[in-house]
Amino acid sequence: MVQSKKWGLILGPVAFLILINLPIELVSEKGDHVIAVAVWMLIWWITEAVSISVTALLPLLLFPLLKILPIAEVGANYGSPIVFLFFGGFVMALALEKVNLHRRIALNIIKITGTTPNRVILGFMIATASLSMWISNTASTVVMLPIAISVISLLIDDEDGFTKNDQNFALSVMLGIAFSANAGGIATVIGTPPNSVLIGLLENEYNTEISFLKWMTLGLPFSIIMIGISYLVLVKWMFPNRDLKFNASKEVIHEELKKLGPTSGKEKMVLVIFGITVFLWIFRTLINSIFPTLGLSDTMISIFAAISLFAIPYDVGKGDFIINWKDTSKLAWGILILFGGGLALAKGMSVSGIVDLVASTIAQSDISILFTAFLLIILMLFMTELMSNVALVAVLAPVVAGIAIGLDIPILYLLIPVTMASSCAFMLPMATPPNAIVFASGYVKVPQMARVGVILNLIAVGLLVLVFQFIIPLLF
Repeated sequence: MVQSKKWGLILGPVAFLILINLPIELVSEKGDHVIAVAVWMLIWWITEAVSISVTALLPLLLFPLLKILPIAEVGANYGSPIVFLFFGGFVMALALEKVNLHRRIALNIIKITGTTPNRVILGFMIATASLSMWISNTASTVVMLPIAISVISLLIDDEDGFTKNDQNFALSVMLGIAFSANAGGIATVIGTPPNSVLIGLLENEYNTEISFLKWMTLGLPFSIIMIGISYLVLVKWMFPNRDLKFNASKEVIHEELKKLGPTSGKEKMVLVIFGITVFLWIFRTLINSIFPTLGLSDTMISIFAAISLFAIPYDVGKGDFIINWKDTSKLAWGILILFGGGLALAKGMSVSGIVDLVASTIAQSDISILFTAFLLIILMLFMTELMSNVALVAVLAPVVAGIAIGLDIPILYLLIPVTMASSCAFMLPMATPPNAIVFASGYVKVPQMARVGVILNLIAVGLLVLVFQFIIPLLF
């Protein structure tokens, strides 16, 4: 990995210099310069030569230097409303984590689902997915892992040792957590960064808006189906734990809840603000139709939540607030910069004529629309096993938009399933942080993850093709 970083660090700028000095013109002078910048960014993103967020700053330097866009226009992408939508979401996640509400929610979900082995697995998966809809999939996995390890340790220490059934249970719990963290994020706009990159591209380049509720009408059912399939593949097919019985897991969950104590005042405050925010997101269109002068947007609601968490005091006398600015040191600022870089790259591709060229090339070819969608979904899904899904969406989404225009179909029809595919990486530990976290637990080996992951990847491709063909035309 270190070697690839070294090579990537050199190869990125070298490829850039070669491309901008080619004796032939590929697209146009401006278009060739954008391709050169995109290739540099792609090499650094794939090899992770530097932080992916640092790579996302390259357009801010190179686009003005190469006369692609003035710096004010490039910089505007880094302050896009979508960046602030996600900022508000991050602040909400921060508050949930600070008051330990996310842990309480997760434990109660597991408690409700039951304590037979398969129900425990299902409980972990539902709890992880529920958290991943609102907080980062990394955070939701980190919350669930120690609870899962506590339950698994009961099986290791029992009288019959760590049997094959026990191992299958441990595998199902660990992989179930990772897979449901990945799939859970698909359910909402703020659940995973690729969703927001897409929403930003649509608003910035195509003046098209997808509301929070509209996304959920597609994302939530897909997420539920994918998690249900993952559960069945794990416990009924790949790693069944027949005749496994243990009741001590009930005590573990009870003890963990006992440690949290009664629900605190701060938890209740966060829950109220969180509930109001989700309510406003879901019913925003209805509220705007009743009060047309209000003009509420998802970003405004998100910022309302963030300001409320900073500004509403828990104890006025002590000056005690739910979160303070110093808490934002834990905020994923790099992801916000990454959004900006992706949007800037998309803008560069648009103004330089690359998207138009892709569209006209596709329009002149005789390609089946369904086969094109199938290929793009497969390309995105299997490429995201090897590189950051948000970086991949940032590079490929504008091109996919151009393909949709060339095929003379609404851009949403292709962009939505292709973007959703970027969150369906179930095969390799390096594909997503949840995969890496459960792999690091020691209970999962790469061949085991890959064996289940490839099945789920192929099922996801099939589902997304069905979404493209039948569901999206109904919703959009």
